[in-house]
Amino acid sequence: MTIKEIAYEVANTLSEKKARDIKLISIAEKSGFADYFINVTASSSRQVGALADIAEDKLAELGILAKNKDGRPEGGWILIDAGDIIVNVFSSEARERYSLDKLWGDCETTTIED
Repeated sequence: MTIKEIAYEVANTLSEKKARDIKLISIAEKSGFADYFINVTASSSRQVGALADIAEDKLAELGILAKNKDGRPEGGWILIDAGDIIVNVFSSEARERYSLDKLWGDCETTTIED
């Protein structure tokens, strides 16, 4: 399975678990640290934590162990660094505040339907 296929699998799994506004951003041409961002929004701090755990479990199931997991559900943002894939689980407020989608807006972006 390619990194792209793995990123899509993780994004689709998060969609099935009620993540919202799912964006898969290909950053490989603009970044030396990863190939894809998966940015999702959760509806509550509890869901921020749950979706982060689901993403981490799905990555492990697909053979990729997270190198680092940072943030807290109460803070509204958890980042999972899995090497070539970085998963960002945000609250609505944190996603708007940090605007990663806009920052990487010149990269190829795919929206995964909720």
